[in-house]
Parts: sequence; C-alpha cells; structure tokens
Amino acid sequence: MLLKPDIYMKKLFVYLLSVISGYVLMAQPGAKQTDTSWKKNYRETATKINDLVHTRLNARFDFNKAYMYGQAWITLQPHFYPTDSLRLDAKGMDIHKISIIKNGKESPLKYDYDNWQLNIHLDKTYKGGEQYTVFIDYTSKPNEVQVRGSAAISDARGLYFINPTGEEKNKPTEIWTQGETEANSVWLPTIDKPNQKMTDEISMTVPDKFVTLSNGKLINQKKNTDGTRTDTWKMDLPHAPYLLFMGAGNYAIIKDSYKGKEVSYYVDKEYASVARKIFGLTPEMMAFYSRITGVDYPWVKYSQITGHDYVSGAMENTTATLHSDAAQQDARELTDGNNWESDIAHELFHQWFGDYVTTESWSNITLNESFANYSETLWSEYKYGKDAGDEQNFNDMQGYLQSNSGKKDLVRFYYNDKEDVFDAVSYNKGGRILHMLRNYVGDSAFFRALNLYLTTNKFKSAEAQQLRLAFEEVTGKDLNWYWNQWYYGAGNPSLDINYSYDDAAKKIRVIVNQTQPGDKVFKLPVAIDVYSSGSNKTRYKVWVQNKADTFSFAAASKPDLVNFDGDKILLCTKKENKTLDEYIYQYKYAADYLDRREAIDFASKHQDDPKAVAFLQTALEDKYEGLRNFAISRLDMKNENLRKEVEPILANLAKNDPKRTVKAGAITKLAAYKKPEYESLFKSAVNDSSYTVSGNALEALSEIDSATALSEAKRLSAFPAKGKLSSVITTVMIESGDESSADMILKNFEAMPLSQNKFTLLQSIGAFLGKAKNMDIFKRGIDDIVSFRDAIPEAFKNQTDPFINGVLLKGLATKKKETGMTEQSDYVISKLPPEDKKGF
Repeated sequence: MLLKPDIYMKKLFVYLLSVISGYVLMAQPGAKQTDTSWKKNYRETATKINDLVHTRLNARFDFNKAYMYGQAWITLQPHFYPTDSLRLDAKGMDIHKISIIKNGKESPLKYDYDNWQLNIHLDKTYKGGEQYTVFIDYTSKPNEVQVRGSAAISDARGLYFINPTGEEKNKPTEIWTQGETEANSVWLPTIDKPNQKMTDEISMTVPDKFVTLSNGKLINQKKNTDGTRTDTWKMDLPHAPYLLFMGAGNYAIIKDSYKGKEVSYYVDKEYASVARKIFGLTPEMMAFYSRITGVDYPWVKYSQITGHDYVSGAMENTTATLHSDAAQQDARELTDGNNWESDIAHELFHQWFGDYVTTESWSNITLNESFANYSETLWSEYKYGKDAGDEQNFNDMQGYLQSNSGKKDLVRFYYNDKEDVFDAVSYNKGGRILHMLRNYVGDSAFFRALNLYLTTNKFKSAEAQQLRLAFEEVTGKDLNWYWNQWYYGAGNPSLDINYSYDDAAKKIRVIVNQTQPGDKVFKLPVAIDVYSSGSNKTRYKVWVQNKADTFSFAAASKPDLVNFDGDKILLCTKKENKTLDEYIYQYKYAADYLDRREAIDFASKHQDDPKAVAFLQTALEDKYEGLRNFAISRLDMKNENLRKEVEPILANLAKNDPKRTVKAGAITKLAAYKKPEYESLFKSAVNDSSYTVSGNALEALSEIDSATALSEAKRLSAFPAKGKLSSVITTVMIESGDESSADMILKNFEAMPLSQNKFTLLQSIGAFLGKAKNMDIFKRGIDDIVSFRDAIPEAFKNQTDPFINGVLLKGLATKKKETGMTEQSDYVISKLPPEDKKGF
C-alpha cells in the first residue's frame, strides 16, 4: 500500500497536516493521557488452525441500500491438528444460512456469531490436510459496520459504494474494495490474516453499463434479463485474503501488454486520452523489476484502476492495483511531470514483495512496505539517472528523520493497533535500511539475495529472519548484527564529524562522535574519501562502532577534501566542520547528488559571503533540475548583492529552462524584483500549458500590476484550472475585495480536491467571508468550508478540526457578532459541533 505524507502516507493529506500542525498545537495546549498497556501485549503471528484453500463468491449489489448480497463457498483444511470447528472473520453481516457441502448437497451447520466472528461447528472432526467446503449465504452492510481506520488508512469498511444513487452529479458511481489490513472480512467471510493464502473465483453482478475488475483473469461474462451482467474472475495462484479486490464502474479501459500478458488502465472516461501518459511506463517497469529480481512478473495480468473518495493512496491488490483518483492528471498537469509515477512503481513492486511473498504478520510489514518504498528509488535511478534516484532516497530519508519515530523498531512486535505499523519507519526508514544493505553487500549480491528470498518463499508468507537467511546464504556473511541493529532495534545515529591534518606527522585525522541520546551505539561500515589535486581520490573503508572513533590516514600534504560517507548512504543526522571552500570542492569533484546538495545548503546559509553568492550562481545552472530547484528555493531575495548577481540567471531560467518546475520557481523569485520590464514575461507565462508556471506567473504579475492580474484571473477562471493556478486565481480575486467575484471565487474553491492548495486557501476564504455582507454569499462560503471539513477522513479530524472549528469558524462568528452581523454569526455557530458552541 502506498501511504506517504511525504513521510509515509499519501498525497491527499500529507502537506495539509504539515500546514495545520502549528494551529493544532495552539488549539490543543494540553496533552492527553494515553493508554500504554499495549506495550506489554506481544503481537504474535496468527495461529493457523484451518488453512484457506479456495473461495468462490457470488456477489450482487444493492446501490440504494449500499448492501452486498453474497454467497460464498469456502474450501479449507486443518493446518496440522484435527479440528471440528472453524472460526471466520465476518464483520457486521446478516448471516442467512451456513452449510457443509458434500457430494453437491448442503447440510446445515450450527454456528455462533457475535457480529464480528463466526464460530462454526463442523459436521465432524477433520484431519490435517483433509479438505472441506462451507457454504455461507449472507448480506454485507459496510456502511453500518463500526470500524476504525488510522492515519494511514482513513477508513476500514472494506467495501465502498461511491455515489451509489447518482445524486452527486460531478462524481461517477463506483464500487471498490480496500482490504488491508483486515477489512475484506466486511464483505467476505474469511480468515482475514496475512499468513493465509488461497485461490479464488469471484462473480460480480452489476448494471450492464459497468465494467468490472477483480483478481486474476476474466473468464466469463453473462448478460441477465434484468439489465445486469455477471462477470466472473478467476485467480489460479494463491494470495492473501487482504489482497482480494472487486471494482466496478463506468470506466474507460486502455489496454497495453507485457510479454503477451494483459496490462490495462481503468480511468474515468475524461482521462482516457492521457491514461498512457499516466500509466504507460508500467510495462517497462514490469520488465525492469523482473530483471533485477530474477523473477519474471508472476501473475496472469496486471490492471490498475482509479477510485474516487479512496481512503488511502493506492493498494497492491494482486493483479488489480487500486489508485486514488488523484492519480488522474490532465495534460496540463502532466507537463510538470507525472506526480504519480513513483506511486505506480511502488504498487507494482508489491506484486513481488507483498503479493508473491507476503508478510506473515503485520509486525513484519517491512517485508512488504520497505521494499515497495525502496522500489521508488530503484526506478528513479534506472529511468532518470543516479541524481534522480539519490534525490528520491534523500527525500524519503528526511521523511523518516522528521517523523519523530526514533523509538519505534522496524519489526514491531508491540503496537497499539495493527494500523500503527504503516508509518515512516516501515516505509521510509525500512527503504533506507535496504539502501545501506545494498551498498554494504554490493549490487550483485543484493539482487541475487532478493531472488533467493522470492524463489524460496514464493506463494508463502515470511518474516524478516527469512530475508536475513537469504542474504547470509548469498554473501557468506553473518548479518545478525545488521538485523538486530536495524530490523529489531530503533533509532538512528547522530554523528558529529571533525577533520584535521597533522602537518608534522603527515596524517589526516577523522574524529566521529555518536551523539544520539541513550546508550545505544551503532555499528556502521563507512567509506571515507580523501581528495587532492582535483578529482584524485583515495578511499578508506572503516567501521564506526564506538561512541567516539578516531581514524588516521597518511598524507604527504593537507588534502583538499575529506569526505565522510563517500557514497552518501548512511541513515543518520550529521554535523561536520567543513569550510565553504571544502564544500565548493565537494560540489565540483565528489559530485554525487547529496554532495552537491550539501554544498548548496551550506552556501545558502552564508549568502553575505561573495564566494557563496558566486557559487550559488553556479548551482542555479546545475545539470540536474532537482538541484536547480533547490538552489532557487534557497535564495534570500532580501540580500541586495545576491539579488543583483542572480537576476540575469533567474531571468534566463524563467524564459528558457526545459523543466517547467524550474521555470515556475524562477518566475516566483523574479517577482521579488517588482520590475515592470518583467510584466511581458509574466503575462506570456500566464498562458503556459503548465498550471504551475501559469499560477506562479499570475501571482508574480499581481505583484507589479494587480489590475491586469485580476483581469487575467477572471479570464482564466472561465477555463479548467488545477493546482497552483486554481489557488492563485482564487487568491487574486479575493484580494481584489470585489464581492461580485464571489461566485467565481467559491466555484473555484468548490471544484478543488482535498489538497494542500485547498487547505491553504481556507484562510483567504475566511478573510473574504469576514468582509462579505451578502447573506447568500456568506452562507455559501461557510457551507463550502464545512463541506471541506466534513470530507476530511475521520482519522485526520483530531488534527484538522481544531483549526477549522476552533480558529477559522469561531473567529468568523466572533467577528460577525462584534460588528453586529448577528444573523451571519448565528449561521456560523449553527455549523459548529456542540463542544465549540460554548461561549456564544
């Protein structure tokens, strides 16, 4: 599953949470007492009493009630010991009948049901390996089940009816399922544990206008006399229950192929023309992952489908990945690059790590998610070069380091809820641990060990120790120290690194202090590179393994640069005593992405130094667009000397850079000059095909000619606008103070998806409504804010509601009351939850 709030969850609320964090802290000064009894509750792997073998399901859907009528034939066998009972997970169902099937005949079975689990009394005692089939007739009522999601997976109803009666005219009617972690048992009685594996056959009866998708291959379609159609999908290879999937809707299907296997993309019909631009690299990804793992894509087909109102980012259902509809980008959005490409890569790699070999318990989720996370780095490196891979790796590392997760083990046998393991440790940190392991053992051994792990455990479940054993068999090394430190331990090293040269002794000294709190000391294999006379480099491989280590190397003269962690792979925070000259040298000669980024970062903190300014001019023209963007972002436009020196470079980037994101960043910096001579550049860029370039240009134009910017905003509001352009159009019209623009302002706000841009606009919308006198406009605006508030998934509300209710809405109510506009104040108060109405 893909979940990354640039840390771990998905894009929809990721940035939003970072924006609101300050407000939440202000609104919630007191910390709540939390229950920590879970810290003594060891989370063992689920005991296998019965094994799933095969499930056949007939599913019919009632769109008006949001019910599913199911008939399931479940074949099982005792795992080892004889048993006369069967326990199935079955959440919130109406159970109509349970029978044993023998020789084609049904015999009723007795059962107990607590609305959560079915305890079935079998007709006899079955021996280990002796198969039997149970039939269950039931009704699934997902909207009536009381379940708990998490920050990662915001809901756990299992089966979702999206706009089932068609009341929302701008949203399609869809059905999709979300099984991870244990939610498929809301719509299918099963043993809902990741260490179970089964084959399946699913028949879905849907309106004939719909297309369907499930695991495996479509083997039959039958039109019914009532305007419905029954599609049957068959999965011949075993996989875990949480990976079962059903989807249906009025999709366009764009078909591709990989080695004769179907590869297909299910999208809203309006995105059919750009579906290949979004998903079209999938066959190349399949070839790449097949090559590096040595295991050719193992399943019969690979489909990807989008779902509206999806509760997460994406989910790797076997052969049928579900993506949030945020994956659907129009042609203008795609000019900035496909922002869903790494997500597509992530979910595809799960078809090997997670689906082909599955974690045996949620404690070992690293076997699924760390690999999928790291696949994003592997794909970026392969497709776009080492700089791109290193940037992906660095950004994911920062996601972990900024997540305050230092006390959590990677393999986690103690947790409050199984959803809690889907976090920055299992994703970001785990991916970096794999990156360090790859560097330590070498590429050849790394990928050979992955192949051994996959082939040894194919179609089975595994724990982290089995991964260790594969690496040990390939490398011949004892790796317990690595697993104990990184997989079964917590935290990361904090390093203080100092360099010196003893001219008399002709020795370089590198002193490394581990400064992380506590007694834990990390064992780190490290490369130290010593540079002299340009690119001449001598590499020394050392082990950091004490609180303080000193390494000495002979050198006839003082080196130009000593570069600790020469490959820049360590998961750590660090402090070094390098000079600006050394960082500039590092940029030029060490030259990996992080070498150059560190130099830019250091120089950006010394922009009063002419040498740093001169260096930043060089960095603005770095060969890699990610570092050009970074250099642009770090420019201090209040520094007059720097402004003068970088202006011609920024102007050139704004006009000519081949990357739209760089062009957009340069335009934003040029706006700081507020020079009329840039008006023509900004006006031209407003019409750029990129929403980001257009939005930044409109924002820049408003700095020098607000009247023209307002005119352009009104013109552009008549056309589709997303992302930065949409928010800037709205902001420009709000700042004009023209209440006659209210319809356009609110229409733009209403059309925006749940996103950073929409959340950022809340304050501006609030300011606009604070001045609004027209009651109809005011009510519509308040309704829009409330609608946005209520659309936020439940798991995020404790972070978002304090700002929306406690700061924004209560602030508006107070202001309106103080200015005598009691009708408006009362309307706001009516929209507040009871606990926030106090004091009015």
